[in-house]
Order: sequence, then C-alpha cells, then structure tokens
Amino acid sequence: MAEQSDNRRYLVTGASGYVGGRLVGNLVDDNSQVRVLVRDAQKIKDQPWASKVEIVEGNANSLDDLKRALKGVHTAYYLLHSINLGKDFDEIESKMAQNFAQAAQEEKVSQIVYLGGIANDENRSQHLASRMNTGAQLASGSVPVLELRAGIIIGSGSASFEMLRHLTHRLPIMTTPKWVSNLTQPISIRDVLYYLRKAAHLERPVGRVCDIGGPEVLSYSNMMQKFAKISGLRKRWIIQVPVLTPKLSSLWIGFVTPVPTSLARPLVESLISEVVADPAKSVASVIAPPPEGLIDVERAITLALSRIADSDVQTRWSDAAFPTAPWQKAQGDPEWAGEMILRDRREITTDKSVQSVWESVERIGGDHGWYGSTWLWYIRGLLDRAVGGVGLRRGRRDPNTLRIGDSLDFWRVEELERGHRLKLYAEMVLPGKAWLEFVVEEKNGKTHIVQEASFAPHGLGGQIYWYLILPLHIFIFPTMLRNIVKSSRS
Repeated sequence: MAEQSDNRRYLVTGASGYVGGRLVGNLVDDNSQVRVLVRDAQKIKDQPWASKVEIVEGNANSLDDLKRALKGVHTAYYLLHSINLGKDFDEIESKMAQNFAQAAQEEKVSQIVYLGGIANDENRSQHLASRMNTGAQLASGSVPVLELRAGIIIGSGSASFEMLRHLTHRLPIMTTPKWVSNLTQPISIRDVLYYLRKAAHLERPVGRVCDIGGPEVLSYSNMMQKFAKISGLRKRWIIQVPVLTPKLSSLWIGFVTPVPTSLARPLVESLISEVVADPAKSVASVIAPPPEGLIDVERAITLALSRIADSDVQTRWSDAAFPTAPWQKAQGDPEWAGEMILRDRREITTDKSVQSVWESVERIGGDHGWYGSTWLWYIRGLLDRAVGGVGLRRGRRDPNTLRIGDSLDFWRVEELERGHRLKLYAEMVLPGKAWLEFVVEEKNGKTHIVQEASFAPHGLGGQIYWYLILPLHIFIFPTMLRNIVKSSRS
C-alpha cells in the first residue's frame, strides 16, 4: 500500500544506480515529490519514473550543484559510491560527503538518510572503513543523519547476488578461502527499500546509526548451498584453502562471474569480516519491521530468480559505469584537443520492415549474441577480463528491450531513439574511446541500415591498435549486418 503524500520534497542521489533507481520508483508510488541529482539526465530518461520527478543535472563534487539540488528539500538520500575510481576512492568519498553535509546545512535540509555497510568487526576492509567514514562526514554538519547499515543485499541485479549466483552455478566443486565460513546476515532488496521508504515519513528528524539485516545469520558457504538447492543443482563441494588472498579471490571471481575484479575486490574484502547486525544498533526503535515480517534467504533468492526468469529486472549493479582507464571516465568530449575519429561504416538495404529490423538490432548482445563471429567476440571478452575489464558476461537487463544507461556486455547504451537509432559506448579496456552505432530508416520504400564503428584513439598507441584490429572488422561487421537482416521477421 502506498504511503499518503505530504508536502515534503525528497532528493535522491545515485538515482541511476542499483538501489537508487528502485527507491525513486517506490517514492513516486507513494505520490511523493521527488527530485534526483544526476550527472546526465539522458541516462535516466527511459526510466518509468523519469517524467514524474524533477531532474537536476550536476556533479556531486560541486558545492554549488549540491546546493541547487538540495534547495527546498526536506529529506535527502545519500546513495553515492566511488569505489571504481581508483585506489584513492576513500578520499573521494570523504570529500563528497563533506560537501554534501555542508550544502545540506546551508540549505536547511531536515534529514539525511544514508545507506552504508555493516562494519562491527575491527578488522574491517578499506571499503567498509570508507563507508563508515562517509557516514561520519555526513554527520559532521548540523543536519541529523539516519545511517542504515546493510550487509549482503539479495535481489535481482545486485552485484552480491550475481557473484553468488554465478559462483554456485558454474562451480560444482570449488576451492575457496576461509572467509566462506564467516557469518553474514543478508537482507532482501525489498526489505532495504522498505526501510529507506519508511525513512521518508519519520515524524521527526533522527540522527543515529542502525544496522539492518534479514532474519537469518548464516555462513556464505551455507548461502551457496541454499542457492544450489533452490536452483535444482546438486550440493556444491566446497574445499577451503588458506592461500587465497582477497586479491587472488577477486581475480578468480572476475574471471568466473560477470562482476569485474575492480568491484569484486571490495565485496570480497567486506566478507573477510563477519557482517552481522548489532542488536544494540537495532532499527526497530526508529522504523518498525514490515508487518508481514522480514524476508528470509530462501525466499529472497527465489524472488530474485523469478525476476530474472521473467526478464523483470528493474536495475542492475552494472547500471553505474565502470571506467577502466583515465581517458574513459566520461563519455563526453575527451580532455585532449584535436580529437581524431576513425570510422568503419557499413550499409545494407532490405525488403524487411523497419520495425522488424529494429527489433533485431535492439536484441543484440547478451544471450542473443552479436550475430556472428561468436568466437572472435568471445576471445575479445576474455582478453578484456584478463586486463581487468568487464568482459562479455555482464549480459543485459532485458533480453529484448534497451534503455539509455543499460549495460550491454562490454558496451553501454549511450543514445537511443527507439525504432531508429542505437549508439553504444565501449566500456572495455581500450587505448581510446569507441562507439558502435546503428541507424534504421525507410528509404524509397525499403529499409536502409547503417552500422558504424568509430574510435577516438589515445595517442599513437591508440592509432596502432585501430589499424591492427581493422582486418578483423572484415569478418565481424559485414557478417553482423547480414545476420541482423536475416534474423528479422518477414
């Protein structure tokens, strides 16, 4: 049941991320006045709630942008993370939180709600320590901060769930580090959203730290066995070894699962500590538990799997971009001047309808593949993962439809005019920036398709790379174009 609307205005940061994207939808369902702060409004324009919220474009590092976004706001949700921006991510997160606290204070915000991570063990990782410090920096101002700390979040599309799912599916026998025996208290994404949603309607501002967790405490290995049972798999053989360091573990996870090494490492490091909610920090005194009770691990896994089976995944961990080189951190104009653009353009005309051809274009990638030269795409994905990239295994959120901002294997949807144009930006490790674009239109009663690969090389190395792979384009791109037409409905 939706909450009654009130006169409060809510700001959600991180609205293009996994939790933020779902929270905005929940608040909109409550008929709340919602504002979102995003770097690029185009990235969220295909969200079902986009037309129902106020969108502010800005940078979370800019005090002026933050003040503009926080003006007139009652409750501000802080859902920003910077773990993919290099080794100094903790310093970046600290500064961002300081700026947010200052801007919220100057704009007389009543409440800040922050989603952090449970960190009750003194042997905490850099990631968890940064999460704690972020909460402390947010609370350094005069605005009360309700910090909700969660452990592993189980839900369709979460990084923790994808790691669990793929490890269990692909490895009937596995050697694992000792941390798989550590205790954890996972929580369903539905319950996380329940607490965040209820925080919007607190009678008075609250300043405290609360742990939120599901109803069960169990080891990571037990959780894997539960997943195997629910998925109809045989019991997994788990052999613990003492030599797998967090670095080695994250490299292995990056190779076996869709979660890249850069994201797997903070997840693994977090599991080294026991992530169990502290009863002394219970959220119950602030927000009552759900009337129907908290969701247990088996039901949370079942719900997540059913969402995936129904192609009904609202948001994914990969909704946030994963820059892999300094010159790939933004899809806008590069920092160097006089940019060179190298292009490979192909065209074809067919009697198939524009609609049917477009449907084939929009289905590209994921389980549908890349319309030929499968082994070349597979090798390119392996090479990308070998050098720390995301590889091909991210797949896609929905098998048939795309929206701006979606990850698509090692691409991301940068521009989309449904029925006409699709532009993908490469998030693989490259000495430059690359795009792949499709344009479908009617010409003289026939359907004309343009397929163009473009590359902005970074220095001489980038130019050499382009000319080295150019012969492979002869196999990949003409075949792709022909098979797109062939797969289109008559």
